Amino acid sequence: MLTQLGAALVGLFDSIMVGHYSTTDLAAVSFSNAIFFTVMVFAMGALMGITPLVGYSVGAGESKEHIAGTLANSLIFTAIVSVFALLLLAPCIPYLHHFGQEPEVADCARPYFTLIVLSIVPFLFFCMCKQFLEGVGNTTVAMVITVACNLLNIFLNWIFIFGHCGAPAMGAEGAGLATLIARTLTAVCFIAVMLVRNEWRSYLVLIRRPMLKWWKVKRLIQLGLPIGMQSFVEAFLFTASFIIIGWISKESLAAHHIANQMADMTFMLAIGIGSATTIRVSHQLGKGDLQAVKMASRASVHLCLLMNTIGATIMITLRHYLPYIFTNDAEVIELSSTLILIAGLFQYADGLQCIGAAMLRGIQDVRVPMRIAFLAYIGIALPLGYVLTFPCGLGAKGMWLAFILGLAIPAVLYHIRFNRQMKRLEDNQAKILSGDK
Repeated sequence: MLTQLGAALVGLFDSIMVGHYSTTDLAAVSFSNAIFFTVMVFAMGALMGITPLVGYSVGAGESKEHIAGTLANSLIFTAIVSVFALLLLAPCIPYLHHFGQEPEVADCARPYFTLIVLSIVPFLFFCMCKQFLEGVGNTTVAMVITVACNLLNIFLNWIFIFGHCGAPAMGAEGAGLATLIARTLTAVCFIAVMLVRNEWRSYLVLIRRPMLKWWKVKRLIQLGLPIGMQSFVEAFLFTASFIIIGWISKESLAAHHIANQMADMTFMLAIGIGSATTIRVSHQLGKGDLQAVKMASRASVHLCLLMNTIGATIMITLRHYLPYIFTNDAEVIELSSTLILIAGLFQYADGLQCIGAAMLRGIQDVRVPMRIAFLAYIGIALPLGYVLTFPCGLGAKGMWLAFILGLAIPAVLYHIRFNRQMKRLEDNQAKILSGDK
């Protein structure tokens, strides 16, 4: 949870600091991240398939050589994902003005967007190391590295955005430069830690060329691609919302970004709980202890409901005050307070869909959740949001009202799917124990 919260705080402080530089720069950062995170979330989701594979191997007591083989093929898989992400993002750089944003926003966004695109390669290798260590049960290292590098990012923001310590004031571009430096350092630190610790260096030492098998990379693709697509369609909904709301005005876009930043705080906590859920579920599945799988899942649901209750309470009660953290623009403050209220209302749905997806990842069930995500986010929420925003005349509020339904559908269907899959696993285990083949 602290690792994910730390990652979200970078975006939060980017927005706060850039927002106090200018509304145009805040809109540019918002617009750029909307495009960037669509691809980045897909890539991160694809790498999430590493954790349940490693976790299952650890739970089943498989050899270090076998786990090292998974690490070796994960490196190849990460390189493939990184190249794919660059091929999707880099061609967008010269065409940002074609997304319907105000010309000054597109011009301001281009240098920032270029820098964060460059940062995706080191960031994905950091994610790969993080997913591997989570699979073997360690989440502390990622937390320490993330928090340390994010503090550095905030300090570099102060230097480059506002022009301190002899640096020129760069605005949004300065935030992008700080992000590139910090993300590169996270990857370097993680690799250094794995080389220093004997326990983890042993996995690296055991890697041999014969371990690189296409069928193992294919297994990672089969598991990771649906997770990535599931993450992508959810991110696409929010990316499309940024673009659509950007058609209204830069003030609406800035307000949308502020509300989204607040919602991200609790969502990142849910992702953190979800990561722990995938670890525990995959370990217990490897051991064949299905009762422990169910107990870990129930515990994660209860913890998520607690955290989202706190988050919803803060957003609803402080909605008129939170926007002042980001900007002094009266129009942006008024609209963002309404959007933050709606964000508070969909907290339970957002948290439960995140935990439900993590539970299913833990038992390596990824294809049906991907289809559910397509139905909810692309088939229902996005067209409904457009209709409420423009034909119904609700503006940005219409898009946020559509989020409520879009998140509630997978929140229900993921948990129904998990209960059915657990019943199937229990029936299969009972047949094996009874000797019925």
